Amino acid sequence: MHDNKTIMTGDLNSNLQCPIPKSDYEHVLLAHGGGGKLTQQLIEKMIYSRLGNEILEKGHDGAFLPHISSELAMSTDSFVVDPIFFPGGDIGDLAINGTVNDLVCCGAEPLYISLAFILEEGFLLDELWKIIQSIEKSAHEACVKIVTGDTKVVEKGKGDKIYINTTGIGRVVPGLRISPDNCQEGDVVIINGTIGDHGIAIMSERAGFSFESGIKSDTAPLNRMMQDVFARQPNIHVLRDPTRGGLSSALNEISQSSGKGITLFESQLPVTEGVRGACEIMGFDPLYIANEGKILVILPERHAGEVLGIMRSHETGRESRIIGKISGRHGGLLHLETNIGSTRIIDMISGEMLPRIC
Repeated sequence: MHDNKTIMTGDLNSNLQCPIPKSDYEHVLLAHGGGGKLTQQLIEKMIYSRLGNEILEKGHDGAFLPHISSELAMSTDSFVVDPIFFPGGDIGDLAINGTVNDLVCCGAEPLYISLAFILEEGFLLDELWKIIQSIEKSAHEACVKIVTGDTKVVEKGKGDKIYINTTGIGRVVPGLRISPDNCQEGDVVIINGTIGDHGIAIMSERAGFSFESGIKSDTAPLNRMMQDVFARQPNIHVLRDPTRGGLSSALNEISQSSGKGITLFESQLPVTEGVRGACEIMGFDPLYIANEGKILVILPERHAGEVLGIMRSHETGRESRIIGKISGRHGGLLHLETNIGSTRIIDMISGEMLPRIC
């Protein structure tokens, strides 16, 4: 795997305890986005000091990247999560992990990320510093480099503390051709762990609920686990991360794109008791709740045992299991085979159940 471990500066073990660089200001000012001295101080003291590398520190309007002798994949995303700090993560690691996982679902090895901040006037610089340190830690774990970026400031009341935009570039693994068109009857659907954790962590924090089980977001980079899968078993048909809209939306999209039916097995769906209880209290269905550290892998059943073994050898895949199958019947529809033996159609979510979840 490509080694970008030289990305970081400083002691990562004390990463989140590093004091904020001395500043004459406690809050973001409009001048921090004006392109002058305050902008330069913000970039040098808070961004270069933690995210700096030989590409970023060139200080160009863009990034000059080394030659990559392979097909490339690119993904872009924006993060507007509310609240920006939540159990298990924050908007910073969410931005890095989300971009990394989007590239993984293209069958690519993530390499480079651009990072743009849109800050609201009055946002605490101490909170921005915590987010930058979280970005540093997540980028190090995923072995990616932040190579270019931008900072804008909007007037107080015209934003909501901080939004982050990212674009990721990765190298497509030779031999992989990931597409819903590849779905074949008899393929199985694997997921690498429990569903609904991220969405419920966000909603409980937003609503001020406290659950004894301590529900946390599952945000995590999945590239290390999936690089091992790609290296040993390239016969993967489809990959998808079930983020907004949850498992239901992701599998409905695959079913409709491929024209194949998909059957989920209720008995095999991994849901923690904490998430299940919270969904009952708040009136949600775990199938529709967002995830940020999960991936759906669709492949021929004969390879499932090998892939499950690889995924379970990683911390992010300990609870991997088969949860469904591609069917030749009911083309374009997602069905749930219930615990009592009946089946029901699982529709795609209508509208936005959980706004600003990522």
